[in-house]
Amino acid sequence: MSPPPLSSQSSSSPLSGFFGVFKYSRRALGLVWETSRWMMLGLALCTLVAGVLPAVAAWVGQLIVDGVVSAMETHREASNPNLLVSITPVLKLVGIEALIIALIALAQRGLSAQQSLLRALLGQKVNVMILEKAGTLSLSQFEDSELYDQLTRARREASTRPLALVNKTFGLLQNAISLFSFGVLLVQFSPWALLILVAGALPVFISEAKFSGDAFRLFRWRSPQTRMQMYLETVLAREDSIKEVKLFGLEGLFLKRYRDIFTQLFAEDRKLTLRRESWGFLLGLLGTLTFYAAYGWVVIETIAGTLTLGQMTMYLMVFKQGQAALSASLTAISGMYEDNLYLSNLYEYLEQPVDAENGTLTQGIKPGDGLRFEHVSFSYPGGGSAPQKPVLHDISLHLSPGQSLALVGENGSGKTTLIKLLTRLYHPTKGRILLDGSDLRDWSTQALRERTGVIFQDFVRYQLQVGENLGVGDTHAFDDEQRWQQAARHGMADDFITRMASGYKTLLGRWFKNGQELSGGQWQKIALSRAYMRENADIIVLDEPTAAMDAAAEADVFARFREHSRDKMAILISHRFSTVRSADLILVIDQGHIIERGTHEELLKADGRYAKLFKLQAKGYR
Repeated sequence: MSPPPLSSQSSSSPLSGFFGVFKYSRRALGLVWETSRWMMLGLALCTLVAGVLPAVAAWVGQLIVDGVVSAMETHREASNPNLLVSITPVLKLVGIEALIIALIALAQRGLSAQQSLLRALLGQKVNVMILEKAGTLSLSQFEDSELYDQLTRARREASTRPLALVNKTFGLLQNAISLFSFGVLLVQFSPWALLILVAGALPVFISEAKFSGDAFRLFRWRSPQTRMQMYLETVLAREDSIKEVKLFGLEGLFLKRYRDIFTQLFAEDRKLTLRRESWGFLLGLLGTLTFYAAYGWVVIETIAGTLTLGQMTMYLMVFKQGQAALSASLTAISGMYEDNLYLSNLYEYLEQPVDAENGTLTQGIKPGDGLRFEHVSFSYPGGGSAPQKPVLHDISLHLSPGQSLALVGENGSGKTTLIKLLTRLYHPTKGRILLDGSDLRDWSTQALRERTGVIFQDFVRYQLQVGENLGVGDTHAFDDEQRWQQAARHGMADDFITRMASGYKTLLGRWFKNGQELSGGQWQKIALSRAYMRENADIIVLDEPTAAMDAAAEADVFARFREHSRDKMAILISHRFSTVRSADLILVIDQGHIIERGTHEELLKADGRYAKLFKLQAKGYR
């Protein structure tokens, strides 16, 4: 797949497209104002000082040169010359210019210091905005590759662009003030000098604006390739994947793919860079030619006696600095255009619509009724116009408090998807789910989550202390050591935790210094204990919780689980029939359909799919 033509434009006119993106400048300024009003006011003051004083310095420089020429003539013509009297006015002007230069340097230092501090503050603020937005997105949005591209673009560039845009805005104001000051001086020489100034800088500006748009389109087009590079870096440098990488000898394969992506991206960058810099050099020569044309003009006027030596010095300095200021202004506008393009990534992501949380219920209209699925069907959202194949079909069940439910079926049959619907990570495509007689959509998210304790098969192994790994199960008790210990005893993790050197303060994982790695079975006990942290939860869900445990540990885990969930609604997903046979209700799911339901004895008597699988598994233990 090749990138789109770099010269392609939107359906609107180039000018409207160019100026249209500047709508983000106001938002960026507002963002900086919210971050630090005092530093933004300081930027404005330093910008004003740095903009006005260069023209004043040029004017004082003219006075110094003319003063020196006058003093030299006076000194030669006087019969009794007093050198000190002649040069005192000039020395005062030198002192004034030195003060002006010092103030300019102070203003530049002030700009640099405030920009550096704002860079840290604003980068943090934008990153927090990105992460806060991530917290409002649904699971389906996280599984959308296009949204992931938006998130990647926002995180890569947009956190630095607001300050860059503000810096360029103030730089543009500074140069505009300087240009106005220089213009007041230049127009006294000739209005044509101003036109020459503009003519020399305009071609470079047009070129830079054009190539900025090309660079942005290239950046957007290749977001998937950039994400693949980041993924390959992660696989090749993470402890949770490096075992298989080494075992299967994947280093060379993945590194080759990583290099191939880089080679492709670099070739595109090189082509754009060479075109950009070549045109920039050629068009920049026009600016050089106009400067030296004006230089010759001023020299001729000085030789002809129209200008004094001081005026010649001033006009040459003003023209050179004016050309630099105009070039910087146009470059700033081009840069602002580019920054606005990249900021569109940030606001495109931040303005991503999210499902409104309208639920407010904290208890159902039928307390004690339990959990009901009424003709629930579900299809995962997907791109394109073709409908997605349903994952669950017409699921109906009722689970009362004190009852246990086991879900049995092949991988991919829809068992975990059913749990995602129960925890409202997704909403049913058809049908409804009720808790205590009220639709899950009407429940407060916080109230619903507090009533649910879940351990998924792919639980997260947090690179945190042991106690914090448990505390994430209930943020209200995140730092409660007593609750940690209680949950760990329920989850059978207390024994090995207390044997660690730092106990519940032991850092887990290998990402940070002195971290300690656990076995698969120990991690599962940590995750199981995490589910027990929610003391108020009356819906307990275990999704393959003992896959990495030995038989004795598994039996102990389920004995404790049955005791802990005696008055709760318990849902268990497992491939081991020894663990599901004691459930009050067993559902056999195949390709999203419930094909059998009943107790262990009833399903064996029916001699269907469950009985066949049970006998097959039991045969392996004989």
